[in-house]
Amino acid sequence: MATFLYRLGRLAFRRRHLVALIWVALLTLAGVGAATAPTAGASSFSIPGTEAQKAFDLLEERFPGASADGATARVVFKAPAGEKMADAENKAVVEDAVKELGDGSEVSSVTDPFKAKAVSEDGTIAYAKVAYEVSGMELEDSSKDALEKAAQDARDEGLTVEIGGDALQAVPETGSTEVIGIAIAAVVLVITFGSLIAAGLPLLTALVGVGIGVSTITALASVLDLGSTTSTLAMMIGLAVGIDYALFIVSRFRAELAEGREREEAAGRAVGTAGSAVVFAGLTVVIALVGLAVVNIPMLTKMGVAAAGTVAIAVLIALTMIPALLGYAGRKVRPAGEKSRLLGGNRKKTAAQGAGTGAEPKPNMGTRWARFVVRRPLAVLLLGVVGLGAAALPATSLELGLPDDGSQPTSTTQRRAYDLLSDGFGPGFNGPLMIVVDAKSSDAPKAAVTQVSDTIKDLKNVATVTPATYNKPGDTAMITVVPDSKPSGTETEDLVHAIRDAGGDIKADTDASVLVTGSTAMNIDVSQKLNDALLPYLALVVGLAFLLLIVVFRSVLVPLKAALGFLLSVMAALGAVVAVFQWGWLSGLLGVEETGPVMSMMPIFMVGVVFGLAMDYEVFLVTRMREAHVHGERPGQAIVTGFRHGARVVTAAAVIMIAVFSGFIGSSESMIKMIGFGLAIAVFFDAFVVRMAIVPAVLALLGKHAWWLPKWLDRLLPNVDVEGEALTRLDKTGDDRDENRELAHV
Repeated sequence: MATFLYRLGRLAFRRRHLVALIWVALLTLAGVGAATAPTAGASSFSIPGTEAQKAFDLLEERFPGASADGATARVVFKAPAGEKMADAENKAVVEDAVKELGDGSEVSSVTDPFKAKAVSEDGTIAYAKVAYEVSGMELEDSSKDALEKAAQDARDEGLTVEIGGDALQAVPETGSTEVIGIAIAAVVLVITFGSLIAAGLPLLTALVGVGIGVSTITALASVLDLGSTTSTLAMMIGLAVGIDYALFIVSRFRAELAEGREREEAAGRAVGTAGSAVVFAGLTVVIALVGLAVVNIPMLTKMGVAAAGTVAIAVLIALTMIPALLGYAGRKVRPAGEKSRLLGGNRKKTAAQGAGTGAEPKPNMGTRWARFVVRRPLAVLLLGVVGLGAAALPATSLELGLPDDGSQPTSTTQRRAYDLLSDGFGPGFNGPLMIVVDAKSSDAPKAAVTQVSDTIKDLKNVATVTPATYNKPGDTAMITVVPDSKPSGTETEDLVHAIRDAGGDIKADTDASVLVTGSTAMNIDVSQKLNDALLPYLALVVGLAFLLLIVVFRSVLVPLKAALGFLLSVMAALGAVVAVFQWGWLSGLLGVEETGPVMSMMPIFMVGVVFGLAMDYEVFLVTRMREAHVHGERPGQAIVTGFRHGARVVTAAAVIMIAVFSGFIGSSESMIKMIGFGLAIAVFFDAFVVRMAIVPAVLALLGKHAWWLPKWLDRLLPNVDVEGEALTRLDKTGDDRDENRELAHV
């Protein structure tokens, strides 16, 4: 592989005009496709195989036109202090609001609080339910404006009015956080390379790659039913890996220049060595993202595949566009150790001049740290493992759930409506359960439905059971159950399971099927499905990556150590997420207004994304050590060599990635905030504790045994030559030819 990539790098350097033209054409094509594509509607959210999904599908079949997946809004009214909602003036204001709400073109129905008995026992709070024909993401802005105007008109008359439900759902905005992340990345790159031109190359190529990826996703969004979160995830990951992959190749190019190679040869060498590591690092990320299909949630699968496609584009750009741009940059990209005049460097200083003083060059920070770890590996290992173990302790109290209006900031109208409804009607009112009774096979459908209602009324934690609503044939009924506990409470989850257990007995007695659905039941089913899929997903991703790393490093213990280190960093990151978002530690500093269960998707999402990114650092850092060891260095010295060449670059890459992810902590959306924090802290733990401390300590303790591989396995494995051994032989062959020519001339 090293030889093929070496030739590819040299070809891209020589034919830079053609390579640049191809990538610009692809970017233009993707941009035109995105601009001319039809506007995508809301992506469908289905959870195949769950009871809640089966009930939704049954409702669509038996209650056509009921808009089971349509948006809803609850307009909550509260009377002024000392007054009641039934007072003539207040009642007139509510009736006017109901009439105004019913005029919307997308509104299917509006309930009058006084006719629907939607007034609290103390008479101070009432609500009107607005049902729409389309989902919240498909709702026109005019409908949302009309909803807010009706609420404001009622406020102007003296009532407190808040709006809950998903009708005001919008794509969360993160403001200028992406720009801040890119700005921090630019500063880190300038410090790392000491050159504005060299620093600009990774940024430029990353933006081109993300532009192609996100534009392609936008162009295909309508056809493939892709949601807005798909492009957000692709942008987040594509930007991070795009900068990192380009950073590694530019860094290696400068190192090759420092060894005295010509620029075209240096570009080929950089792509042949660092490029091999980029390919395998990219493969681990792709495996982790595509592996999300194991969960069998279509939306998650599409997000993973789209993000994996963006990563693949980042790899291709790093292997081709970077050497092409290095050809354009010429001597403006300087050898390692030199800085531009702008940054205070002396462009005439050479390595030979430095050597001529007779003094050895001062070891860099990476070299000094590696020597310290090699001298005291056991102490560093114990400190790192104990520290991560302590950070992981809160994860033992992990509670999972999906966010609802109760997890919104108190400044939002959705959260204030949620609190008003809880005060007036009880905590369970915000998470009603919808019971669907399929009595088509029953001899007495109405008797079966009555038995279901009576059975549910006798269960614990039930506040209200509404009368059944039948479809036209009378063989299917809907019953609404309001729990006594809040939607995210464990008591509500127990009630869902109790109803489903009771449904089994009713099925045996009456042949009527009982299904539980609604947003609360759907959240419970999604959480359970994600929990069940976590271990198979972990086994698949870690197993495939383990096999891939055995091929890369030609070792059994190095990949095993990489996988165990990753598990440590993920557990520590989950512990930090629990401490902040569930326990409330540092919540004020991070702007967490409401603590509660950790988002159900968080563990499996972190496993996928962090594993792929963590293996990046493993491959780039340990490949340098492997390269030095293959070329004859002792194990301890190989560790130091790997850090001398790789520590600075890996540190820069980690800081860039942390900056990109940390930008999302500023989001007003609690879910986005949690993902940003979780990924940022996971990269911090993995890069600076696992890869920079635990990895060299373990390798130092293992010594030459770290690179042990059974002979039978060595014969079976393909030789991918990540360390560029074939390029070293190419050097020797070239030197021998030169020597023969000189002898022939003599």
